[in-house]
Amino acid sequence: MSSILSAFHFSRAFSHQRMSLAAYCIICCRRIGTLTPPPKSTTYRREIRNVIKFTGSLILGGSLFLTYEVWALKKSLTLDTQVVEREKMKSYIYVDSVSLDDRENYGITYQARKELHKAVRKVLATSAKILRGPFADPFSTVDVEDHECAVWLLLRKSQSGDRAARLQAVQEMSETHHWHDYQYRIIAQACDLRTLIGLARSKESDPRFFLPPPPLPSLKEDSSIEEELRQLLASLPQTELDECIQYFTSLALSESSQSLAAQKGGLWCFGGNGLPYAESFGEVPSATVEMFCLEALVKHSEISTHCDQIEANGGLQLLQRLYQLHKDCPKIQRNIMRIIGNMALNERLHSTIVRSGWVSILAEAMKSRRIMEASHAARTLANLDRETMREKYHDGVYVLHPQYRTSQPIKADVLFIHGLMGAAFKTWRQQDSEQVLTEKILEDEARYTTCWPKTWLARDCPALRIISVEYDTSLSDWRTRCPVERKSIAFRSNELLRKLRAAGVGDRPVIWVSHSMGGLLVKKMLLEASKKPEMSTVINNTRGIIFYSVPHHGSHLAEYSVNIRYLLFPSLEVKELSKDSPALKTLQDDFLEFAKDKNFQVLNFVETLPTYIGSMIKLHVVPVESADLGIGDLIPVDVDHLNICKPKKKDAFLYQRTLQFICETLAKDLEN
Repeated sequence: MSSILSAFHFSRAFSHQRMSLAAYCIICCRRIGTLTPPPKSTTYRREIRNVIKFTGSLILGGSLFLTYEVWALKKSLTLDTQVVEREKMKSYIYVDSVSLDDRENYGITYQARKELHKAVRKVLATSAKILRGPFADPFSTVDVEDHECAVWLLLRKSQSGDRAARLQAVQEMSETHHWHDYQYRIIAQACDLRTLIGLARSKESDPRFFLPPPPLPSLKEDSSIEEELRQLLASLPQTELDECIQYFTSLALSESSQSLAAQKGGLWCFGGNGLPYAESFGEVPSATVEMFCLEALVKHSEISTHCDQIEANGGLQLLQRLYQLHKDCPKIQRNIMRIIGNMALNERLHSTIVRSGWVSILAEAMKSRRIMEASHAARTLANLDRETMREKYHDGVYVLHPQYRTSQPIKADVLFIHGLMGAAFKTWRQQDSEQVLTEKILEDEARYTTCWPKTWLARDCPALRIISVEYDTSLSDWRTRCPVERKSIAFRSNELLRKLRAAGVGDRPVIWVSHSMGGLLVKKMLLEASKKPEMSTVINNTRGIIFYSVPHHGSHLAEYSVNIRYLLFPSLEVKELSKDSPALKTLQDDFLEFAKDKNFQVLNFVETLPTYIGSMIKLHVVPVESADLGIGDLIPVDVDHLNICKPKKKDAFLYQRTLQFICETLAKDLEN
């Protein structure tokens, strides 16, 4: 500031000096004109001396002025490079840094030009205010270093009122891989919620865009994670709940109480409330109790008001601590992800979820080689992303492709519905091979895939959205997760139909792919949708159905229940599969007539080999005659019931015929 004031005073002094010189010149000229003309030679020499004096004074004064101005300008613009370098290392400070690279040192001329740019920008800004005109973006960063312009322009663009501009800015950020570390940190700290979530859902985003989660609060004195988890569960409303939520909550609270008492007294008693510890003798009791508390919280998180309570009572931080603690326990991490995904369905909680640091954890999980971890993270981020997503993905509905933001237009949906004892991912894996080890699976996805719809089908048909659905099933009431939960096919179909419609199923052409009991659910869902006007788009956009060994006319599984130790008390699902089930016959007759009327394209596969159930029983689960819907091709395949939906390799007949059906059925839709 002192240098600037000195320059100002000097310039004023110089201007006065210049004016006095001009006045002196004029007076001399007038005197010369009034005097008696001297001899010609004397007058000529005097005029030359006067011109030389005037010109010399002017040049000398101007040179001194310019030299001082340049020196003052250089001094005012020179920064301590060591200070700048130290500031760069602090990821929480934004600095307009001077590059340490000599090639980027443009010298005094460049710095003077920058000062001129500043003056121009101020003039333009002032005129824009006076004239109420727009201030062009290129002039808003003229005083920033060249290598900084992209960062700040992209940040400005990412917060634009134009949605297309925001999306383009996020895409450009995600494709940038040549910035310095501190520049990524600038974006991480200065970007808004939409931009951060967009970067997390961009495949090529650099991990430095995401700051580490903030420090977690310390545990209370003489407390444990298990005890705080129990307190969180106990703080949630316990009245007017679904029977199954009440069951899980009471079970978790009672068992955790016994666990804490046993730990304090040095004794552990198994099975205090009928907890099925037969499967858990090898586990640490606290981990087992944590698992049941999490399962109860999953059920509570399906209720919107309970999500508010979980957040208000510090649930996001507690779940994050538990997630970091159990990195080697996929089951616990899976349930935590389910809870966060359910909470993300409520837009009022989005800012809290982001501030708690979950986005960086989800962004890392998205890049995991483990399909379950990546798919749960993808579901949560999709629910957080209201910039590009209209759909909401409820618990059990997972997008296998595309999991990231994409410029590829999605033209159709393919839905995968598993059967009894199946799952959203493992049902659709490649046929198991004894030669393939788990370690090799993670190293070489081209050799073995844990989910062929996500890898093979997504590559062959990138314009498809591929969704896999998961729901709980059991063969016997001995092994049911919730004894009071006896869900019929009709109940499950309505529940799944509601979730799928929320995910936008019906807005595009649809093909359904189902295995075993999943095919019965598809039939029931379509029949139920035909009765509801708000679900009419689901029917109108259904193009075809693939059935993998679906027992349209019943299964031998229920008939063998008395001989199989797991089926001493067959579940409701198994009972509905018996050949003499009235509900099954009604479903078959109604759907056959409906499918013919709607002209659905149908492809049926059926196993020809028996399936081993346990170590003693060998059973042909779905015979050929039961797998015949009555319309569409019926193709026998020499595999058992479990492997009918698991191709051995990509060029196997089972996959190639499935791919052919999908491409032919959606040919017109994919061309448009």
